[in-house]
Amino acid sequence: MENKELFSAGNFFTGCNYWASHAGTNMWHDWDAGVVDSDLARLEKADIRVMRMFPLWSDFQPLKMHRAGGSSEREIRLGEDPLPFTEAGRAGVDEKMADRFQIFCDLAEKHHIKLIVGLITGWMSGRMYMPEAFAGRGLITDPLVNRWQVRYVRYMVRRFKNHPAIAAWDLGNECNCLQNVSRDEAFRWATMISDAIRVEDADHPIVSGMHSLLPNGSWTPEDQGEALDILCTHPYPIFTPHCETDPIDEMKTILHSTAETVMYASLGKKPAFIEEAGTLGPMIADEETAGAYVRAALWSAWAHGLYGFVWWCANEQSALTHTPYDWNAVERELGLFRLDGSKKPVLESMTNFTKFADSFAAEFGKLPPRITDAVCILTQGQDVWGAAYGSFILAKQAGLDVNFAWSLDEIPEAPVYMLPSLCGDSSIEGHVLTDLLERVKRGATLYLSLDNALLSPFSSYTGVKVKTRSRRVKESVAMLGDAELHEWTQFKYVFESIGAKVLVSDRDGEPVLTEYSYGDGKVYFCAWPIETDASGKPGVVSGEAAVPYYRFYELLGLKNPEKRASCSNPCIGLTEHIVSDGERYLNIINYSSKEVKTSVKLDGFVLDRALTPSGGSCVQSENGLDVVLPADSGMAVILKK
Repeated sequence: MENKELFSAGNFFTGCNYWASHAGTNMWHDWDAGVVDSDLARLEKADIRVMRMFPLWSDFQPLKMHRAGGSSEREIRLGEDPLPFTEAGRAGVDEKMADRFQIFCDLAEKHHIKLIVGLITGWMSGRMYMPEAFAGRGLITDPLVNRWQVRYVRYMVRRFKNHPAIAAWDLGNECNCLQNVSRDEAFRWATMISDAIRVEDADHPIVSGMHSLLPNGSWTPEDQGEALDILCTHPYPIFTPHCETDPIDEMKTILHSTAETVMYASLGKKPAFIEEAGTLGPMIADEETAGAYVRAALWSAWAHGLYGFVWWCANEQSALTHTPYDWNAVERELGLFRLDGSKKPVLESMTNFTKFADSFAAEFGKLPPRITDAVCILTQGQDVWGAAYGSFILAKQAGLDVNFAWSLDEIPEAPVYMLPSLCGDSSIEGHVLTDLLERVKRGATLYLSLDNALLSPFSSYTGVKVKTRSRRVKESVAMLGDAELHEWTQFKYVFESIGAKVLVSDRDGEPVLTEYSYGDGKVYFCAWPIETDASGKPGVVSGEAAVPYYRFYELLGLKNPEKRASCSNPCIGLTEHIVSDGERYLNIINYSSKEVKTSVKLDGFVLDRALTPSGGSCVQSENGLDVVLPADSGMAVILKK
């Protein structure tokens, strides 16, 4: 695959992050080209096409500050040696390391592996790796550090930009861990490094390399999207709020990587991929369960238009004794290969999915974008990630697909807008609400749910008024079909309908879900913060004690009329892709750890062909499709009129 094709809509790649099997982060000064060659040969045989790798900053730019009397700064040298008057010397780069990087790139080309290069890798697996000269300085904000960062980046990009193995430049590994900074400082640094890359190379895309981005944080998807070409996520469940509540092979955890990456792409307005993924070892899940988790996560990422899925890490590191491996248990047993070189089930899942994606592309071409039903607007004051994650999960269970927007950014036109789990006295700006209500008057639908938000106005568009507000002393209980739902929020609002149709009430007769006509559109109001409940509470999404909050969404009829397929099983996720008037693709994904037998209803289309690489079956029935899907798997269905 050519570099320009690697990062393009509708394509999908699998890959891994890499440190040499014999040395981990010490690979550059404990260099062994034979080991690297052997590692890459194994990866090539397993169909790994893309590798993210790291020229460790402290090895490649080993600058040392030499001090005079009173500890005054006298001179920066390469260790003990003066900087040579060479291109590498002027950049503060150890040319021996750059030559080893050349060998590495040559080996990657030999084994048909494309490289994403993390340039400023000063943070890795829980340890800092900055040049000695910069100890005690701000690694994002200090002008001296910045000058040498730019020189280093420009040298590396200039020297290696024409190497055929290079697919993309990455700012560096999780550089938002280098220093706590303000949003302005983060933006300035990202644009500085990005500009340094583009001065030397206008062709290769630039990848963020960051993690834990939020629109109300210092490092934001919007700023990264403005500065760079491609966003990425590092969605480890144990490091991400709300993502460690359920088993890793069940719906909530599987959807984590997709939901977070879709959020980044939506808010940053740039494509995104999963750049680091992993279970973080056998204390989280055994090898077979990890393989099942990855199988479903791959299907989900591909179906939602993400660019790729990259595992952490290529090799086991449990035999290494230096830090960070001596410090951190979660850094030792992450490899695609065991110490003896045998493959883990995760790698089998990745290899099998790569073969499927290749065969699909060869026969059917690129996967078109999925049909979406709503824009989910994230707001100030709320648990932004919790609201986004919960909305994505409940929408998927209800057969809906969402993208995201930030309330302070331009909100795209859509038939349905969602304001989930609003919270705080400044939960949504007045001008944003006014704009949304104008769209509702013209025929759009607005859904909002409440988590202790103080809204003004409120009654005029919901048809509901607040009689009183007080600290809650008992839970609220409501029936939704045959399901009994319990809710405990910080505050109890006593609502009264003043024109709204009450769809669901609690046992005290208080409105829980209402519908109100507003102009040519409708406003739906939910008195419970069901989205943050779904994300924050264990056992809500799946399992014996699951709470069917998604039925609230089903009651609202938010489905895009362009869609022609539906499934009532909440464990099954669908994505629908229009090819032409007479043809579309349908992805059916089982997000549960058990085999599922279910029906998919079709409107105006029939089965042409089903691709079932993980097993299972799909046959035409009177109303649509009868489907059998193994645990944590998916199938692609070709539909025709």
